[in-house]
Amino acid sequence: MSSLEEVRRASEDKLRQMKSSLSGLGGAVVAFSAGVDSTFVLAVAREVLGDGAVALTAHSPSVPQAEREDARALARRLGARHLEVTSHELDDPRYAANGTDRCFWCKSELYRLCEEAARREQLPAVLDGFNADDRRDHRPGHRAAEEREVRSPLAEAGLTKDEVRAWSEAYGLPTWDKPQMACLASRLPYGTAVTAERLSQVERAEAALRALGLRSFRVRFHGEIGRVEVAADEQEHAFARRAELARAVREAGFKLAVLDLEPFRSGRMNELAGVALPVLG
Repeated sequence: MSSLEEVRRASEDKLRQMKSSLSGLGGAVVAFSAGVDSTFVLAVAREVLGDGAVALTAHSPSVPQAEREDARALARRLGARHLEVTSHELDDPRYAANGTDRCFWCKSELYRLCEEAARREQLPAVLDGFNADDRRDHRPGHRAAEEREVRSPLAEAGLTKDEVRAWSEAYGLPTWDKPQMACLASRLPYGTAVTAERLSQVERAEAALRALGLRSFRVRFHGEIGRVEVAADEQEHAFARRAELARAVREAGFKLAVLDLEPFRSGRMNELAGVALPVLG
């Protein structure tokens, strides 16, 4: 038995619980980013609720164009009606200031748009992709979800990231092994103002590195310096192509490209900023 099969067998009750919870809703708008979690939520919601599950994707300079295209393709693949709206979090000075609560203001805008869509569509709930593991990280956006009574079916059922990936593979979803994504603003250190120009610069640099074959990485914005973090299993490849990486980062508008000796891992920017993580009981 493969490790993925073992994970699925151990979490069958969780998936049943998720489906049972969704079946009682009658319909829902799914905040859909085309990431691992929201794609699985949409797939299961479609299975349980049929046409009563509607996807909503919010576009803004914080979202790479490639992710927008992925969302369209995945929604079509799942047969879900797909609403696309424009979010304006950059117009909010509290978001643009890029404090440690930046995600709260971003998600507040997203869930406002989801609520409006749910009212128009006469759907009783809004769902997000927050999973059980996310409770262990700094996730101010989840506070926005709680304030607006957004449901988190993965976390409610206790499904972890590994379990979501394992079930996504069984469902035939191409996102099952997709690298973890985050909005482009997460590449800017807290306190560095978020602007459309800076987000675009990071997006261009990351698109160029992805074209060079990297999958799990980040380009961090430090003024004239673009600092590249690469996952541990890709560092050898990155170092071998360091001249091409440096040229790609400079062509995106940075004057200097730096390859970080420490591997990429989610949450490093929070650690550098001294952000305290939740204490779980």
